Amino acid sequence: MPAAPITFYELPAAVRTAIEAETGPIRRIENINTGLNSSLSARAHTTGRTVFLKGLRTGHRWVWTQQREADVNPYVTPLAPRVLFHVIVDGWDVLGFESIVGRHADYAPGSPDLTKVLDVLRDLAALPCPDIELRHAEQRLANYVLHPGEADAFQGDALLHTDWNNHNILIAGHRAHLVDWGWATRGAAWLGPAYWIIWLIAAGHTPTDAEESVTSLPAWSLAPPQAVDAFAHASANLWEEIADAAPDDWATNLLDAARLWQQHRDDRS
Repeated sequence: MPAAPITFYELPAAVRTAIEAETGPIRRIENINTGLNSSLSARAHTTGRTVFLKGLRTGHRWVWTQQREADVNPYVTPLAPRVLFHVIVDGWDVLGFESIVGRHADYAPGSPDLTKVLDVLRDLAALPCPDIELRHAEQRLANYVLHPGEADAFQGDALLHTDWNNHNILIAGHRAHLVDWGWATRGAAWLGPAYWIIWLIAAGHTPTDAEESVTSLPAWSLAPPQAVDAFAHASANLWEEIADAAPDDWATNLLDAARLWQQHRDDRS
C-alpha cells in the first residue's frame, strides 16, 4: 500500500526544527503529491538553495528504505542527487537531498526520453556494487517464481535499482537522473533492463518492442532466455499481489503489463 501522505507543516514541531537546523530557515514549502514510497515529499526553499525532503514515520514497514537510500547514495552520485542530511526525530525519519529541477520521464513509444534512460542503465551497469547491506534479487523474488530454484538465476553482483517508475527518472536538460534508491538490490545485471521492460509495456509498448528497446545494452544480450522467462512469471505474480493489496489504476496497469509480457515469453517458448 502507498504511504499515507503528509504535508511539511503537519509534521511535529520538533521534526520541522531538526530539518531547519540542516537547511537553514525555510522560506517556502512546495509539497509534492507524486510518489508512493514516502509520506513526506516536499521541496524546501531557503534563501540560498532548495532541498528535497523525503520522509516516513519510524514505525512504517518501509522505513528501512530510508537508511538503505542513505547508505547507497555515495556510490550512485552523480546518477542520483546527493543526500545532504538524514534526521530521525520524534517518530519521523527524514532525508534531505540536492534538489533537481526537471520533469518526469516520458516512456511512451517514440519518446526522446527513452535514449536518456538507456544511458542511465548503461551508467548504472558500469558501477560496482558497493559492499553495503542490500537485499538480493533471488531472495526478493523467491516466493513468486513458478518452480523452486528458478530464482537462483537472478543471483549476481550487479547493483540494481529495481523501481523504474517513470516518476523516478527526472529529465534535466540533456540527461536523466535516477532517484528513489530505497529498493536497491544486488543481482544479475540483466535484471536492470528486465525491470524497465514492464514499465515500457505499461506505457504502451508491445512486449516485442519493449525488449527491442534494450537490445543495445550488453547486460541484456547476456540474459539467459529461460531466466528471463522465470523473471516474467515472477513479475506477474508479484504485481498480482500488489494489485490485490492496492486495487487502483496504477497497480492494475502494471499487472496487465506484467501479464502481457509473461504471455509473450510463454508464446516464444
